Amino acid sequence: METENKKQNNSLKWFIGILALLLIALTIFTIKLYQDSQEATTNLEIQKMDIEKELEELLVNYNLTIEDNQTKDLKLLEARDRIEVLLDSVKDAQANLDLIRRYRIEINNLKSERDVLFRRADSLRIVTEQLQVEKDSTAFVLDETVKKVDSISLQNQALAEVVAKGSALKISGLKGEGVLVRNSGKIVETSRSRRADKVRTCFTINANEIAESGDRLLFIQVINPENNVLGEKSIVNFEDKILTYSTTSNIFYENEELDVCVLVNAVEDDLIEGIYHINIFDGPRLIANSTLELK
Repeated sequence: METENKKQNNSLKWFIGILALLLIALTIFTIKLYQDSQEATTNLEIQKMDIEKELEELLVNYNLTIEDNQTKDLKLLEARDRIEVLLDSVKDAQANLDLIRRYRIEINNLKSERDVLFRRADSLRIVTEQLQVEKDSTAFVLDETVKKVDSISLQNQALAEVVAKGSALKISGLKGEGVLVRNSGKIVETSRSRRADKVRTCFTINANEIAESGDRLLFIQVINPENNVLGEKSIVNFEDKILTYSTTSNIFYENEELDVCVLVNAVEDDLIEGIYHINIFDGPRLIANSTLELK
């Protein structure tokens, strides 16, 4: 009986020992499994962070390319937007093996697309730079052409002014005198204001080959010592000038020297002692002036 009990006790001890060993093995396995799981989770998180970093670098590359090229290329902009959406999705997602695998494939596709789009953007940038250089060159040539045209225009204007001055009528020998016109028509010169009833002006139009020939209307202005205009006191308007004149002389000029004398009527009250001013105008342009004195 004792032997039977002893055998049973020994069997129980062996069973308990085996259970203890199994429990220890299970504990060790569980710990190892937990460590492997933690290690796998950590590794997945690290891979997720690497994916986020790669996407951020891609995003920076796109932004720099878009900024450097100052481009509104829709494909570049659309690719950048997809990267931003994908980056936000990765940050919000829980890391797992399937997720990591899928995002890796997407990143590889994005990198391939980036290489193609960036080469295209570089080509467009080069073409744009070449066009800008050509534009600048064209603008420079145009500016130089405008300068030359302006210079020629100024030269032509100066030449036109010289020709205008050279072609203008020139008068010499202008003089004035008081006269008395008798009933017979005879004209008697006088230096006394009380005896005179008109003022006669005589002058010579010089020969000028480049002056315009044909009918010319000259305006004669005689001003007495009290600054009153003698004669008709008519008014003619030019673009920027109003002229009050005493009389006119219509001549036919043939580019040769021509002597002209003109009588200016005057009322008795306008013929007074003093200095008179005589002016000859060709249109608005004063071409000769002189004085006379009546006593």
